[in-house]
Amino acid sequence: MSGLGAYPVEARVAVVRWLRLVAADAELAPYLIGVDRVRLAGHLALTLTVALGGPAGDIARPVAGAWRGLGLTEEQHRRVVDYLAGVLWALDVPAGTVDAARRAFADEAAG
Repeated sequence: MSGLGAYPVEARVAVVRWLRLVAADAELAPYLIGVDRVRLAGHLALTLTVALGGPAGDIARPVAGAWRGLGLTEEQHRRVVDYLAGVLWALDVPAGTVDAARRAFADEAAG
């Protein structure tokens, strides 16, 4: 997916796989209709990069709420975050880092 070149390979791979899972979910896929997926992927990669301990670039805090504006219910948002955790586990990301990533995206729903 173009637009992700500035992020670490781990974040790029995770975001591409994550978006594929969300797009394949019959209940979640309709929320992606009309969404600029390249822009969404960039927001997700930035937040994930920071959650994985990488630099935030020119901003003090990752772009919050990449999923928030899509109108997901709390249960749907939890499922999106669960997909992320599954992708990270499959990529052999350490458990503490998976937990940090889950918190970063779970927190965005609360804001």
